[in-house]
Amino acid sequence: MAARRALKAVLVDLSGTLHIEDAAVPGAQEALKRLRSASVVVRFVTNTTKESKRDLLERLKKLEFDISEDEIFTSLTAARSLVEQKQVRPMLLVDDRALPDFNGIQTSDPNAVVVGLAPERFHYQILNQAFRLLLDGAPLIAIHKARYYKRKDGLALGPGPFVTALEYATDIKATVVGKPEKTFFLEALRGTGCEPEETVMIGDDCRDDVGGAQNVGMLGILVKTGLVGEKMIPQPSGFEGHLTCQVSQPL
Repeated sequence: MAARRALKAVLVDLSGTLHIEDAAVPGAQEALKRLRSASVVVRFVTNTTKESKRDLLERLKKLEFDISEDEIFTSLTAARSLVEQKQVRPMLLVDDRALPDFNGIQTSDPNAVVVGLAPERFHYQILNQAFRLLLDGAPLIAIHKARYYKRKDGLALGPGPFVTALEYATDIKATVVGKPEKTFFLEALRGTGCEPEETVMIGDDCRDDVGGAQNVGMLGILVKTGLVGEKMIPQPSGFEGHLTCQVSQPL
């Protein structure tokens, strides 16, 4: 890892760190104000695929967070960029609220499969349609592969298990664009003038937030506000040895 430099940028996770659905994490607004008073660049990074960036921003504003749209980098943004680069027509397995982030993308006669968090679409007929497209050579793009996420009523299955099912059935490997992929963190920093060694990532997911950030050379701070505050599903054997993160109390 490169030598540690002075801190110039902070990446902050959203869901589970600043808010849980329509409720702000207690003290999060004040913590963000204190962070704003420091001489650092602040960006907000999220794997949330349940809603468009614009809807997400409206949710945050209703919760009285001082955040602008250009400060938010989402896995939906990264997925759209990849679809445009590959010039494919995706079958979009995403929530209807996320579709505005794909406006202008041709989706008729699909020749690719894009999977986000789409509980209403994860049923046999649609998954089987995706399976057949993949067998015909369509690429599989996973917006992210989170195994689970935090809701007000507890943990819930993420898109990861469904992506893995399609990988298993077709014997192909998905291209993942969200956290914890290195390219996601680097894209989030683009335009800031800051390097990974000058950046800290704050989030509630030990694997996707802290582990992903550390793999690209950032520091990681794990907060006890979302997944860490729940009864965690055991990590794979030896996983803990790959992470060295500071654990803090709720923001």
